[in-house]
Amino acid sequence: MKKLVLAAALTAAASTAFAGSMADPVVEPEIVETEASSSDSAIWVPLLLIAIVAAAVSL
Repeated sequence: MKKLVLAAALTAAASTAFAGSMADPVVEPEIVETEASSSDSAIWVPLLLIAIVAAAVSL
C-alpha cells in the first residue's frame, strides 16, 4: 500500500513538472483602427491646383 501511495505521489509531482512545453506561444495580432480623414482636407488639393494655374496664367 505504501508503494502505491508513493507511486501516486511521484506521478502527481512528475506530471506538474512537465505541464509546460517548449512550443512558441500563440499571440493574436493586434487590430489597429484608423480614423477616416474628413472631406475638408480633400478640398485643399483642388484649391492648390487652381492657385497654381491662376499664378501661371497671370505671369
